[in-house]
Amino acid sequence: MKTNEGPLLAALADPSRRHAFEELTRHGPLSVGQLAERMPISRPALSQHLKILLDAGLVQSTAQGTRRFYGARPEALAMLREWLDLMWRDALNAFAATVDNDNAAQPPATEEHA
Repeated sequence: MKTNEGPLLAALADPSRRHAFEELTRHGPLSVGQLAERMPISRPALSQHLKILLDAGLVQSTAQGTRRFYGARPEALAMLREWLDLMWRDALNAFAATVDNDNAAQPPATEEHA
């Protein structure tokens, strides 16, 4: 299965967005004000970062009265997990192939009798 990790990873490349996403993942849905209290950036800057996370599909937004709550999307976390699993699988397969090739290129060990 191929994931569409490009926009997800690009959105998480910024440290402030990654921090906001981590907060939402760990603590569940938070209002912009609640999230701003946990972040070292202004509310307007946070709102811009949340828009990028929302557009990338990493978070979802719900309105409750005059407040807007943001939370991490479980589907996005699953896609990131799938991408990481594929990366590890490919890396381990490449390592195994390298070891196999190195072993095949070496002559068999012989025992010397003294």
